[in-house]
Amino acid sequence: MNRQDKKQIPLRLPDSLCRDLSAWAQEDFRSINGQIEYLLSECVRKRKKARYTSSDTDPGTHGDPKN
Repeated sequence: MNRQDKKQIPLRLPDSLCRDLSAWAQEDFRSINGQIEYLLSECVRKRKKARYTSSDTDPGTHGDPKN
């Protein structure tokens, strides 16, 4: 992905969360920005997978088997 293809957004984080993300990013050899992007991408991927692999729900109900 080209840098021009990325949207910049302001993000405010509590100091404690920023410290934890920084430490985690260092463990994974990433920048804080890279770590946040990786984590968000993983969450979106897992959400999409869960949404489309649930066999007991109707795709039109957005995951609610009661509808």
